[in-house]
Amino acid sequence: MKRSNVRWTVVALIFFATTINYIDRQVIGLLKPYIQDDLGWSEADYGYIVTAFQVAYGIGMLVCGRMLDKFGSKIGYSIAIIVWSIGAVLHAAVRSVTGFGAARAILGLGEAGNFPAAVKVIAEWFPKRDRAYATGLFNSGTTIGAIIAPIIVTAITLQWGWRWAFVITGLLGFFWVVAWWLIYVAPEKNPKVNAAELEYIHSKDECEEEAELPQGRAVTWGELFRHRQTYAILFSRFVTDWVWWLFLFWTPDFLNKVHGVDLKSTVLPLIIIYTMSSIGGIYGGHVSSQFVRFGRSLDFARKTTILLFALLVLPLNAIPYIHNIWIVVLIIGLATSTHQAWASNIFTIVSDVYPKQVVGSMTGISSVGGAVGGALASSFVGLILEWTGSYTTIFMVASMMYLLAWLTLKLFVPIRQIKFE
Repeated sequence: MKRSNVRWTVVALIFFATTINYIDRQVIGLLKPYIQDDLGWSEADYGYIVTAFQVAYGIGMLVCGRMLDKFGSKIGYSIAIIVWSIGAVLHAAVRSVTGFGAARAILGLGEAGNFPAAVKVIAEWFPKRDRAYATGLFNSGTTIGAIIAPIIVTAITLQWGWRWAFVITGLLGFFWVVAWWLIYVAPEKNPKVNAAELEYIHSKDECEEEAELPQGRAVTWGELFRHRQTYAILFSRFVTDWVWWLFLFWTPDFLNKVHGVDLKSTVLPLIIIYTMSSIGGIYGGHVSSQFVRFGRSLDFARKTTILLFALLVLPLNAIPYIHNIWIVVLIIGLATSTHQAWASNIFTIVSDVYPKQVVGSMTGISSVGGAVGGALASSFVGLILEWTGSYTTIFMVASMMYLLAWLTLKLFVPIRQIKFE
């Protein structure tokens, strides 16, 4: 069927929301050396501030997932972005570690809504065979945001100071909410979506199952936790999400302290790293979708793609021993690319395994695993750097996490629809 402009407009809106999401969360990592000198933070202080974000992010995942399933994507997405935009701007008004922790917590509560909302919208607009590709497209907003952020933040900081970087980037979300309310209408109510389009959205291949809940049927968290798939997906997020946070919040610091790269000079390395990760996100979803189109099962497609990309993160082990900054940048870029390919598929696995009516809740629950892992790891990374001044142990542990996640999915997650009577 011919691609719908409406569906791809929806993907574009989610892409821009995700881009803003990552611009807002990356600002503090880029400005860490500046703020640390200005306010006298220790490495452990910074770790605790990042932990505050992660804890709130985990709490927000539980709240946002349920809110989205109850009130729908349009209202839920809007609330989430308004909350995180307020949190982003508040960073400019605080000075203490506690104040930054509180601002990060508000940011985390709101940002938690982005991915449950985005995955839910994709499940509502695309059949399973195209979801991984669509997910890869919107998820590439994470890396576009990470590419744009150094350029914007550097320019604002050098011109007006670091506080204005938080204010100006924080205002972007409010503009997105206006566009969302003007443009977005759910497919069943959208006058631009005809019967043929709806038939395509609800279509499935012979190898696919799409369980629907009976009218008015609600699924509780207790019911979700009766299935081993819930625990396995949650655990896989627990052991991998923190690696992405490591790249996001510590890469500028690593390049500064180990390779002597200042804020202005870090722009090109970060652009290279996150351009590579953007390609990985799109290609990871494409590879998975192509396996399905070639007649392979969803189980084979998702898990094989994850394994292939998990192997590409192993070179992280070598980073502490390499002195050429551009080789280091390429290895980090390869690892970030791997994470985005992983993310495109793990988000899609949720919609493969669970009915679309509970995708928001399940994405939120699984993301709690990532947030808890990120919170613990942020303090761990800060303390390790405080004690040793070295990233060696950190990169060694990070390099093994995607293989561990693949093994967990391989053993405990048969990729077929769970049916709730």
